[in-house]
Amino acid sequence: MTQDKKPFMVAVEIPVSWGDLDAFQHVNNTVYFQWFETARIRYFEEIGFLDHLKATGVGPILAETSCKFRLPLTYPDTVTASAQAMDLGHDRFTMRYRVHSAEHGRLAAEGEGRIVCFDYRGNNKAPLPDPIRKAIETLEARR
Repeated sequence: MTQDKKPFMVAVEIPVSWGDLDAFQHVNNTVYFQWFETARIRYFEEIGFLDHLKATGVGPILAETSCKFRLPLTYPDTVTASAQAMDLGHDRFTMRYRVHSAEHGRLAAEGEGRIVCFDYRGNNKAPLPDPIRKAIETLEARR
């Protein structure tokens, strides 16, 4: 993971909740993965992947994920969770995530996830659908 300074095209602001804190009074590590998920789903909405899933039964499944924690966060704060797709393959792609703290004005975490296309009706991997590939390429070209 590198700290690419270019903006990600899909981002969502999320307030830190008191319930996000752990016994050490900072945001629990699992919450960052929830923020990644929020950005990922927003990205899928943007490219029409969830609609494609409803229509065809072929959609995304998270195969692997990781996070590099750069700054402990506390309440109150607002984070911006953002996502980018890259490394498009035959049946998969990589998503990069960033969590930026408004309170601290800097990057708090970054991560990656491997997304595999899955046929939920046939219960097996599927090729990355052409309309989704094109939507990703179009969205990422705006960077």
